[in-house]
Amino acid sequence: MRKVAIVCKIAASALLPLAFAAGAHAQSIDYGSLEQLFGEPVTTSATGSPQRSTEVPVDMTIISADDIKRSGAHDLPTLLGRVAGVDVLNWSSQSSDVGIRGYDQPMSPRLLVLVNGRQVYLDHYGFTAWSTIPVQLSEIRQIEVVKGPNAALFGFNAVSGVVNIITYNPKYDNVGSGSVTVGSRNDKEVSLVQTMRLTPRLSARISAGAAKMDEWDNTSNFTSNQYWATPSRATFNLDTVASLTDKTELRFESSYSNTQASDRVSNYDAIFGKYITGSVKLNLTSDTSLGLVTATAYRNTLRVDNYLGGPITLRNTISVYQVQDLFKVGKHTFRLGVEYRNNEMPTTPLAGGQVSYRVVAPSAMWNWAISDTVSTALAVRSDNVSLKRTGTFPAGFPLASNANWDRDFSTFSYNAGLVWRLSDKDTVRLMGARGVQAPTLIELGSFQLVVPVTGGALAVMGNPTIAPSVVENTEVSYDHSFKAAKLGIRLFSQSSDNIKGQPDSTHLLQYPTLTTYPAIGWDNASNSKMNGFEISASGKLGSNAHWSGDYTGTDIKDTALAGHDVVASRVDFSRLSPKERANFNIGWAGGKWTLDAFVHQTGHFETFAPTTYAIVKIPAYTTLAANIGYDLGHQMTLAVSGQNLSGAHVQTAGFKVPSTVLVSLSKRW
Repeated sequence: MRKVAIVCKIAASALLPLAFAAGAHAQSIDYGSLEQLFGEPVTTSATGSPQRSTEVPVDMTIISADDIKRSGAHDLPTLLGRVAGVDVLNWSSQSSDVGIRGYDQPMSPRLLVLVNGRQVYLDHYGFTAWSTIPVQLSEIRQIEVVKGPNAALFGFNAVSGVVNIITYNPKYDNVGSGSVTVGSRNDKEVSLVQTMRLTPRLSARISAGAAKMDEWDNTSNFTSNQYWATPSRATFNLDTVASLTDKTELRFESSYSNTQASDRVSNYDAIFGKYITGSVKLNLTSDTSLGLVTATAYRNTLRVDNYLGGPITLRNTISVYQVQDLFKVGKHTFRLGVEYRNNEMPTTPLAGGQVSYRVVAPSAMWNWAISDTVSTALAVRSDNVSLKRTGTFPAGFPLASNANWDRDFSTFSYNAGLVWRLSDKDTVRLMGARGVQAPTLIELGSFQLVVPVTGGALAVMGNPTIAPSVVENTEVSYDHSFKAAKLGIRLFSQSSDNIKGQPDSTHLLQYPTLTTYPAIGWDNASNSKMNGFEISASGKLGSNAHWSGDYTGTDIKDTALAGHDVVASRVDFSRLSPKERANFNIGWAGGKWTLDAFVHQTGHFETFAPTTYAIVKIPAYTTLAANIGYDLGHQMTLAVSGQNLSGAHVQTAGFKVPSTVLVSLSKRW
């Protein structure tokens, strides 16, 4: 058997360059077949060509479908919180924020989240409302978590990392499943996923899910406008793949989501939030004499209903058009592309105007396989932004001329990586990157409000001159494989310039005149530097058990820009970010049973209390989760999972996070 294993390994290594070459001239990637061939997850997202997860020129962790199934998790933040270096702020049952290596905050703006290449973070404020993502966990093939700035490789606004969600492709994957879940807090959840081969050249996947539960106890005494007692969500997704010819493929995706929950806004206040999202996407791929040419177009729509001294509605529409060409010349792979984005939002809650921007972004990538053991990748991207405002202004507002929004600016991003396989057991990566976080439409002026204050009024407004934030990162990593274990070490250093702060009453954007109010708004408030390290290990215990663990430490230092205070602007990330976080998982599978336990530890940090904005200390805490699965036969599984089994405790300035037990019955066909 040992000789057979060695022969298979050699054969896979020999076929790998051929698979990579074919990957540049294939319409869809059959992830399942490649994963079986090479014995580890495969990705195409970094360079466009298929690569082993251990050989990509970025710091990437892949969560597999089996990991998801055995996790016992019922939402994406719970899954992501078990990845080394990932921070999660749990405000309520359906409201969480995810950050990478610190800098997490309400409506966290530094993370690019994609589903099959389409952004699902919300452009109006550049954050991700995780419960709105219209994907069932059972239809996810893998989740790629990429750390560090990656805008040049993955796209607009990827400044601290990327979460890339890849679903099963109906062309290759025959998936049918349904599940029913009940829980200890009146949790009720159903989901359905079905792929179909409609004709020899047309395949489709549909999925739908709905959930409702009791909100966590109102330990913060929020009002009825802030506390939604029965949060709920409903999502639908359609994915079709048509082989127009042997060399041309068309993929159409459409989705819808509707969620209602207690929410948290960027200044740490709590409000009720109802989110309705919709999307349509077309992707045309053709193998031509010039290479693999891909044209993509999608349109995302958003409606948010909040209560902020009264009901307000925010609307946002973004349209994205992309064209790229991927081609190989010998040992060199090139990707040339251009992207056009149009993002627009009416002013609210004081209506009458519209703020928009257009982006034209050319990009290029060069991946060079120097030898069998050394490869490099270099990617560059230039985002050229044209800002515009139309319509009227509220009475008393300063800068009351649309000409103040006639502004163009350009930003430059890059990614560079070198992968050196010192031996079959040792790999070193050197990485450098620069990412740019563009101002959001709310920060630029689509939010406008007049607030009564003692002696007059105060205007809350956007800032047309706010500068993009720039994040630069350098990292070195080393991975070693033992006989039954793996060890990884990462050292990284990151700087963030022109970090955007919250509206601050101690810093006026505009001073009052005889005809205009004083004004506050979003502004660049600080620079920051972060150094850190990450240690991870995993292995097997016999043939049935596995284990993994990691520890990440970071140290952040913030420097206020002139006229600002990092506390008043809520950008004191040296205090708002934990200095340490760790995970440990142990699992066993045998016969009809699977058992998994997860321990997560977060060091102490500070945060802001809602309404008063007083600084609150969050003590270090440890959580315990577990999942037990039993195979009932006939492809039916009964699972019992528990989250936060160590007991209800404070994790943020939101509600105490309670213990929850969920029982799920699922069937595949």
